[in-house]
Amino acid sequence: MNAQALLNEAARVVSERRVAYGEPASTMAAIAARWSVTLATPVSAAQVVLCLIDLKLARLAHDPAHQDSILDVAGYAAVLHEVVHQHQQEGI
Repeated sequence: MNAQALLNEAARVVSERRVAYGEPASTMAAIAARWSVTLATPVSAAQVVLCLIDLKLARLAHDPAHQDSILDVAGYAAVLHEVVHQHQQEGI
C-alpha cells in the first residue's frame, strides 16, 4: 500500500468510526473526562489522542510493519487535528 492509499484508508476508517461512535472530538472529550477522574488529574481531549498515538507507536516498536497500527497512527493524527481545531474554535 502506498502512502496515498494508506491515508485514504485511514480517512475511511475515521469516517466509519464517526458513524459508529459519534464525532471524534466529542468522543475524545468524553474519554478525557473519564481519565481525569481515573487519574485524579485534568486530562484534555488532545492528550487522550496523543496517548492513543503513543500506544500505537509502542506497538510499532515491537513490529514496525504492523499495518493496522500504522493505519491507526494516521487516523489518530487526523482526529488530533479535529480535536485541536474544535478546541481553538470554542476558544478554550
